[in-house]
Amino acid sequence: MKKADFVLIGVVAVVAAVLLIFLYGVNNSSDGYVQIEIDGEVTETLPLDEDAERDIETEYGKNTLVIKDGSAEMTYADCPDGICTNHNAISRNGESIICLPHKVVVTIVSEAQEDDVDAVA
Repeated sequence: MKKADFVLIGVVAVVAAVLLIFLYGVNNSSDGYVQIEIDGEVTETLPLDEDAERDIETEYGKNTLVIKDGSAEMTYADCPDGICTNHNAISRNGESIICLPHKVVVTIVSEAQEDDVDAVA
């Protein structure tokens, strides 16, 4: 290997380290909120730092969401596949748990979203 190869490896390693620090350091705020959407409409926004349990009932079925120790997870779903209950707990901005049969989306957002507020206007 030549000297230029070592320099290239070093540059790639530094870029990878900076990306990891950004992804896990900057994007890991515990002051977020859990936003619950049913059929595309936001129905509830809960603080991530307060423990809570919510039963989410839709015309398609029932889910149970548990917020505990700064993370949220779907612990129960009566849909046929139950994929959302196998999802890891979410705690970082932008992470989601989705139950397609029940049309439920649970997302971590960095701040509480106001209903129908246009940030540009």
